[in-house]
Amino acid sequence: MEEYIARELDRLVIKQPLELTDTLGKYDISVNVRGGGISGQAGAICHAISRALLVVNPDYRVPLRKGAFLTRDSRVKERKKYGMRGPRARYQYSKR
Repeated sequence: MEEYIARELDRLVIKQPLELTDTLGKYDISVNVRGGGISGQAGAICHAISRALLVVNPDYRVPLRKGAFLTRDSRVKERKKYGMRGPRARYQYSKR
């Protein structure tokens, strides 16, 4: 984790569900992430670890739910519309 994730804040985000459930150092975790930035990937890893902890012990649901680790961010990239440069950006208007 220290090689890939440079910012200490992102490392703390990943460790939060493990610290909340007192399981830090008890499991060997291997993760593959794709797309997005490092911060978004750290959030995705945190969410994945939280869901994996639920599979191991369903009693962790209450503290993880209270810590908001089981809520998925549902925002996705908006699609490009026809006749436009991007989802909202338009081509520059030329008068002449």
